[in-house]
Amino acid sequence: MKYLLIIVSLLIVSCSTGQNKEVKEEPKEGIFPYEFPNEKPNIKLSNAMERNYNDYMAPRPQDNELYTQFKYTELKGFDYNNHDGTISRRDPSKVIFANGKYYVWYTHRETPTPPKGAKNSTDVIPSSDWDLCDIFYATSEDGFTWEEQGVAIPRPEKPNVGWRSVSTTDILEWKGKYYLYYQGFMEASGKRGDDCPVAVSYADSPDGPWTPYNKVVIPNGPEGAWDQFSIHDPYPLVYKGKIYLYYKSDSNGQPNLIRMQGLATADNPLGPFTKHPLNPVMNSGHETTMFPFKEGIAALVIRDGNEHFTVQYAEDGVNFDIASITEYMPSAGGPFIPDAFTDTKYGKGITWGISHFTAVNGWSTNHAVLTRFDCDLSLDVDDQDMKRTNVHHQPEFYYKLGLNGKQKKRIAQENEDLKNK
Repeated sequence: MKYLLIIVSLLIVSCSTGQNKEVKEEPKEGIFPYEFPNEKPNIKLSNAMERNYNDYMAPRPQDNELYTQFKYTELKGFDYNNHDGTISRRDPSKVIFANGKYYVWYTHRETPTPPKGAKNSTDVIPSSDWDLCDIFYATSEDGFTWEEQGVAIPRPEKPNVGWRSVSTTDILEWKGKYYLYYQGFMEASGKRGDDCPVAVSYADSPDGPWTPYNKVVIPNGPEGAWDQFSIHDPYPLVYKGKIYLYYKSDSNGQPNLIRMQGLATADNPLGPFTKHPLNPVMNSGHETTMFPFKEGIAALVIRDGNEHFTVQYAEDGVNFDIASITEYMPSAGGPFIPDAFTDTKYGKGITWGISHFTAVNGWSTNHAVLTRFDCDLSLDVDDQDMKRTNVHHQPEFYYKLGLNGKQKKRIAQENEDLKNK
């Protein structure tokens, strides 16, 4: 009996040990393993799994240095006249740090009425949100509360470039001087589309005074070219010892407008700029938002085109590939990029910037407000809260994306047709 109890005890211990022991079985040859491998397994993969390992910077978003969600914070210090549409701030530049504080420049409109369209526009009534504008700037100690400093680039006297409106500016620091590039309108926006050249002003200090160059810096393309009618959103970086200025253009005409992005380079901020022979270098995106990253250039590609809502990367600054897919990207993002002008050989990325929200309070009072966005597109930060993919919204969020009047009418007609069959 004694020996029988010992044998039973040994069997119980043996069974218990076997249950607690983690059994790791190697997958059968050719089967994708349960434990997700960081390196592509040496087996035949579907196209989807090949893309997962070949087309992104990491097979999991949590490990992808160019994947992020975006968080937004309302800025303090700006007045919008109770959002009646008479004051607008939009299209911010990159943020820079100088003189112990942050600087940002932006399109500023203050008019007696909201935009009324090209046909109803006058010398004081704007056609669009970026008509009858000047370029203002503001400074901040912390990036959240801003103090508006006033006009940086006023509309010049007619017939100089930009006499109707100056807008959509961006900043370059080059050899101790500062350069603001911007769009210069010579007529109300909408009368011939948004046909406007790129102009530039320069200063010894980010506080100005700014001297206009009074010449077109980047001309439109030749007749028949994709950029024959517009050069928008000039966006300069220092890369490979040169000024890389990215821009957007609208092609194909209304109502089938296609927005793509190009590149022009120069050895001098005042030009001449040479357009890249591979233009357009990007097939999608509503505005230009780039930053140095590792050996190349990364880009936020928002809203328009087949590859909208992606972060892209070009090791040579020209041939961009999708690095990640995300959502709720900043419109007209102007990031804080500490190494935007240092000609860095290894860009560290971005964590925040200023962007805008448009059509605030509806289209009848069409205007824009500046906002802060935060993200983790930085090699120096690992914020896993920014790397989540399962973003939850209440039903009310989706109901705001509801059917328009035409769609409701079509569905009602389809239901009626079915009843009458």
